[in-house]
Amino acid sequence: MTYTTHEFDRAADVRAALADPALVPDLPVADDGPAGASVAWLRAHVARFSVGAAHQRRRALVEAELARLEPAVLRQAAARASGGEVRAQVVRALAEALGMPGDEAVADDVIAVAGVYFGGSDPEADAAVGRLTARLLGGAATEDDLEAAAHRIGLLVQACDATAALVEAAAGSELPMARVLRDVPPVRAMRRVAARATRVAGREIAEGDVVVLDLVTAQGGNPVPLTFGAPPRVCPGRAHALALAEGLLQRPQTPFARLHHEAAPLLLPNAWDHASAAALVAQGFRAIGTTSLGIAAAAGLPDGSAATAEATLALAGRLGRSAFLFTVDAEGGFSDDPEDVAELARKLHDAGAAGINIEDGRPDGTLVPAALHAAKIAAVKSAAPALFVNARTDTHWLGCQQEETAERLAIYEQAGADGVFVPGLSDPDGIAALTATLLVPLNILYTPTGPSLTDLAALGVRRISLGSLLYRRALAAAVAAATDIREGRPSDLASLSYGEVQAWATAAGARPEPMP
Repeated sequence: MTYTTHEFDRAADVRAALADPALVPDLPVADDGPAGASVAWLRAHVARFSVGAAHQRRRALVEAELARLEPAVLRQAAARASGGEVRAQVVRALAEALGMPGDEAVADDVIAVAGVYFGGSDPEADAAVGRLTARLLGGAATEDDLEAAAHRIGLLVQACDATAALVEAAAGSELPMARVLRDVPPVRAMRRVAARATRVAGREIAEGDVVVLDLVTAQGGNPVPLTFGAPPRVCPGRAHALALAEGLLQRPQTPFARLHHEAAPLLLPNAWDHASAAALVAQGFRAIGTTSLGIAAAAGLPDGSAATAEATLALAGRLGRSAFLFTVDAEGGFSDDPEDVAELARKLHDAGAAGINIEDGRPDGTLVPAALHAAKIAAVKSAAPALFVNARTDTHWLGCQQEETAERLAIYEQAGADGVFVPGLSDPDGIAALTATLLVPLNILYTPTGPSLTDLAALGVRRISLGSLLYRRALAAAVAAATDIREGRPSDLASLSYGEVQAWATAAGARPEPMP
C-alpha cells in the first residue's frame, strides 16, 4: 500500500500537528527482542515509541523520574562532567543524577544505542542495552523493574544527541539559550504517522500517511520555540536539558538567580523602605523585592508614571548598604529609550541590587511594543550582565489573549530576560500552558483568592511575588488602629517595640553566598 508524506513548515501547522491525537510517533519496527538485552526491546518499552494508554502510563513514569531530579542538581553534575566528547559529558552527568555510575563505559553504551534508537539495528547496540540494564538492575528483575530500567535508558539516549547539539550550538556564545534554540534548533525535524484519518491545516491525511514537521523553517520568524514540542505534547525534560546545557557550558549563575532554580519556588515579599526590608530578612526571607506603589505613595507621586526614578535609586542605595539580596521594581525603566534604561540598571547594580523588574504596561492602559521592551531587556543585560532581569508583561491585566502573552514572553526570553512575570494570571490552566513552553522561570503575583503556594509550585511557577500587598495591608492596619482609638473601640494594639524598629533600621541582613 502506498502512503503519502506530508510536510509542514509553518509554526501554526506544526503546533496543530503536534496537538492532533491521530498523529503518533513514527514507530521503528518494535519487534520485542530479548528482555533487557536489545534495542528492539528498549523501543517496545519506552514512552517515546508508545501510543494510547501505554504511552500515558510510561510518560507518567518518566515524569516521576524527572520530578525527583532538580535542575539545579543536574547543572552541578554537568559542571563536574567536563572533558571528552560532549555527548559523553551529557550522559555522564545525567547518569550520575539518575543514580547510575557516570563513567565512560555507560557513556559509550548510551552513545552506541543512540545511533540506532530511531531506526536500524546493530548487534553492538543490543549488547550495550544488555550492559546498561544489568548495571541498573544487577540481577533478576520483575517486568516492572525492566520497564523502569527501560525508561531510564531511554532518558539517557534521548538526552544524548539533542542536549549535545544544544551545547555545541551555544558554545562560545553569550546569546541567551532561548535565542540559540530559536536560531539553531537541536531537533531539526519530527516525524509522525497517522494512526487514523485526520485533517490538519486544511489537508486530508489518511491512515498510515507520514507527517514531517520541519522545525527549522517553522521556527523562522516565530518567537515561541518548537524544539520541546507544543501543548499538549510538551517534552517533560525541558528544564533538565537546559540545566545540563548550562552546566556543561559553565555559564555563571548569581546567588539570586540560583534561588529561582531550587526545589521550592522563591517567595519574594516586597518592601517599601529599609526597615520593612530588614524586618522581612530577619524573618528568614532569602531575598526582597521593592514595590513601586510603596515607593511612589511614600513620595506622594503616582505609580507607573515614570515619576519615581530618583526615589527608586535612593532606596536601592539604602538597601545596598546591607548585605541581603534585593531586586528593584523599576516600572518600565522610567524611559522608552533603551540606553536610559541601561544606565538606570547600571546604577542599580552598582548600588547593590541583584535584580530588576521592568514592565511593558503603560499608564494609559496600552502595552509597549514587544520589540521595544525586548530592546530594553537586551540593553540592561549588556550594561549589567549579572543583574537578574525579570521581564513583566501586563497582558493579563489588560485582557489580552493567552497567545499574545506567550509570544511576548518568548521575545523577552530571547532578548536575555532571566525570568518573566505575568501579574493578573491566576488561572491554573493558563499558568500550566506557559510553564510548559517557557525556558526561564515564571513569576506569578500571589493573590489571596488565587492558587495556593503549593498549587503554584505544582504548576511549575518558580517565583511568587507579593507585590504591593504588604504595603497596602500595613496602611490598612495603621488606619484601622488610629480610627479605633479615635472612636473608643477596642483594638489590638500589639506592635513592634521602638528598639526592634531601630535595630532593623540599621540591620545589615544576611550575606549572600559567593558566585560560583
